[in-house]
Amino acid sequence: MPINLILFVAALLVSWLVFRWLFTVIKSTATTAITIAVIILLLQVGFGIDSQDLLREMINLPQRVQNLFNQ
Repeated sequence: MPINLILFVAALLVSWLVFRWLFTVIKSTATTAITIAVIILLLQVGFGIDSQDLLREMINLPQRVQNLFNQ
């Protein structure tokens, strides 16, 4: 078996594995981004909470958790 054929098959296999990994990462990232967008949209439409309020609460979250454990 020529070495070029072995290298070609190995390159195809590695390329396929990298493509599958990249597709999985992109799919997971897109799903997470869409979920976050839907949650923010529901908060804005349903409760009138804007993104600045949400960001402020996210920044204060570590302090709230620390206060919860200290009590």
